[in-house]
Amino acid sequence: MKAVILAAGEGSRMRPLTCTRPKVMLPIANKPMLEHLLIEAAAAGISEYIFVVGYHDEAVLDYFGDGRQWRVRVDYVKQRKQLGTADALAMVADLVDGNFLLMNGDMIIGRGDIAGMAAKKDTTLAAIEVKDTRGLGVVEISRGRVVRICEKEQSPPSNLANAGLYLLTPEIFDAISRTAKSPRGEYELTASLTLLMEAGHKINCHKISRWLDISYPWDLLTANEAMMSSLKAQNSGEVEVNVVMKGAVAIGKNTVVRSGSYIVGPVIIGENCDIGPSCYLRPFTAIGDNCHIGSAVEVKNCIIMKDTDLPHHNYAGDSVIGEGCNFGAGTKIANLRLDKKEVWVEGVNTGRRKLGAIIGDGVETGINASINVGSTVGDHTFIGPGAVASGSLAPESRIF
Repeated sequence: MKAVILAAGEGSRMRPLTCTRPKVMLPIANKPMLEHLLIEAAAAGISEYIFVVGYHDEAVLDYFGDGRQWRVRVDYVKQRKQLGTADALAMVADLVDGNFLLMNGDMIIGRGDIAGMAAKKDTTLAAIEVKDTRGLGVVEISRGRVVRICEKEQSPPSNLANAGLYLLTPEIFDAISRTAKSPRGEYELTASLTLLMEAGHKINCHKISRWLDISYPWDLLTANEAMMSSLKAQNSGEVEVNVVMKGAVAIGKNTVVRSGSYIVGPVIIGENCDIGPSCYLRPFTAIGDNCHIGSAVEVKNCIIMKDTDLPHHNYAGDSVIGEGCNFGAGTKIANLRLDKKEVWVEGVNTGRRKLGAIIGDGVETGINASINVGSTVGDHTFIGPGAVASGSLAPESRIF
């Protein structure tokens, strides 16, 4: 059986992190979320894949190639304009034969649930019970069958979220050919599935056990915590004397952890990093390749992407920091409101009491710069010495 993975979208709600990469390439525990999905699907026995790519497709092609590194085969189809999930699926009609799996590339799901779906014979939609259905597609079922599919309605009929995993039969392509544009201006797969139901085809519902939805940048932190909870200790680098490591700490090749550093896992550090001396890395911190975390730096529950330097007397907590950033000495990121209430970002309640900043690629700060709780900082922004950055900053902003 083949699996079609949708990986064409930007993920506009993930800005500024998706200004230079598609959403599916955002890292969780030092791997793109799409790689986590591929690993789980391969473990479920799926060996042939079609990736539908589009926005910054070169990032996906360069990273995954033909799939040989994962012992699978990956082919590609390009969706030049992102006109919806049904439009993306229409492009693979000549490349699949018989039943196939369809997966959204921006979710985290387990191999057992994927294998369970692959074993189905009829059209099947995967769903999971959630507490909060806001922003999610929801399904209504009766006797194990889908009777209604809702897209982000104000008063959904159930708490069963559409997980974005399907077992589809060839009949779907005829339904797609008859699918009209939605009010959102897209050709949506859920509309195609509704056409199938109206024509008398049954759509089964399969409840899955594990699913992580990643809609906003701070969801990356939640997913990172979940994925790193099972991290295994590994040391492929060099650890100098007088380094304290507790819990699971994974250290990549050619990385040096210098004397006096104190690391409490789970913590993952990529390759070719320079860590310390005398820094403090706290749980659920993921540091990408070629990073420098220097003297008297404290990092807690952060995703730090490759080629980024926090070299002197910095603090970063509960933040996502993009590639190629450089913090001046003494730069701090606040991560807790003075009133201790949940943090809002651009009018959205994150549901988190602790959230620092979402920082794009190539951001630089001067000495003693400060970044306020819940700020978003666009790519290549410069925050000058002693300046305070707050709120939503456009790319290439200059703050003095």
